[in-house]
Amino acid sequence: MLVQGDDAAQAAFEDWARLDPFTRRAIFVNAADLMDQRREHVVDVMVGEVGATRLWHDGALSLAVREPLGVVAASSPWNAPVLRDAGVITNDPADAPQIAEALIADPRVRAVNFTGSTHVGRIIGEQAARHLKPALLELGGKNALFVLDDADVDYAVDAAAFAAFMNSGQICMSAERILVHESLAEEFIAKFTAKVAALPFGDPTDPATVIGPLVNTDPDQRCGLFAAQRIAALVEDAVAKGATVLVGGEIEGASHPATVLSAVPAHADLYGAETFGPVCVVDTFATDDEAVAMANDTDQGLTAGIIAENGTHGLRVARRLRTGIVHINDQSVADDPQAPFGGVKSSGYGRFGGRWGLEAFSNTRWITLATQHTSYPF
Repeated sequence: MLVQGDDAAQAAFEDWARLDPFTRRAIFVNAADLMDQRREHVVDVMVGEVGATRLWHDGALSLAVREPLGVVAASSPWNAPVLRDAGVITNDPADAPQIAEALIADPRVRAVNFTGSTHVGRIIGEQAARHLKPALLELGGKNALFVLDDADVDYAVDAAAFAAFMNSGQICMSAERILVHESLAEEFIAKFTAKVAALPFGDPTDPATVIGPLVNTDPDQRCGLFAAQRIAALVEDAVAKGATVLVGGEIEGASHPATVLSAVPAHADLYGAETFGPVCVVDTFATDDEAVAMANDTDQGLTAGIIAENGTHGLRVARRLRTGIVHINDQSVADDPQAPFGGVKSSGYGRFGGRWGLEAFSNTRWITLATQHTSYPF
């Protein structure tokens, strides 16, 4: 149960997040001044509460040293099946729980990283916590692409089609929600649905194909794989609860056609579930406040794209999103080895890339050197 203090902290978060650093600094400096003014009282409280003594001594030259964590148990996603010759190993999906548990429990393994579904990521995170091992989890997304009122519609259409249907939507960064300002909605939807309907569908070995088959046709989810039948069931459930299919069709074996829906109600499974397939939903909004609320209304928080010719407008919206990544005047799918890649909320924690990746896979140690003999108080 939340107590009043918990409610107050959450309610104050939005205002606190918008405070400039100088105002925040003043608050903490005031707190430090109060501690300094009440030093003797604080010491008296410590003595009386825990039996502490008043004696202490000075420090020395301090060094912060970063060192490798050690052996890391790393799991890469099935949609990146490469590098076996470099030493990557594979296993039968049925053996995955036992293998993961054995790796994480092994005392020689000092850290864990996992890229995959939120469901499996929770299990990995719980096991790592049980053994007091740091974990880096890059999990699912329910990513939004904004088309603000100053967007170039033709550019937005191309960006949305790429974001939603690249690799048949089997990318954690795929845009599953397209949020369009109401002033552009009619033009955008007409052009977007026409483009999607014309996307080449079929043999993935054909260089012209955009929508190829999904990973499998098996609806069994024990191995965490997303199938054409599962995605079709999400679409059918949404339609049964009031959604409209703007573009779509019947599945063919492992292939699901590019599908666009509108008016998906909040009680439909598709509203919050990551499809990981060639399906997206188009919604409209009247104000930035409404768009931000719609985008943040999800357990996930991986990435987002904001199409806006006015970069400062896009930046204002970006600062309010609860995602680990935002791309302004671009779509949601991107990666860069120098960038801090990762999400928030149920999209995981930790960051790959650049110095953030170095920090994730190394330890900081504190080493001091006393340059002269310390004068101890007793």
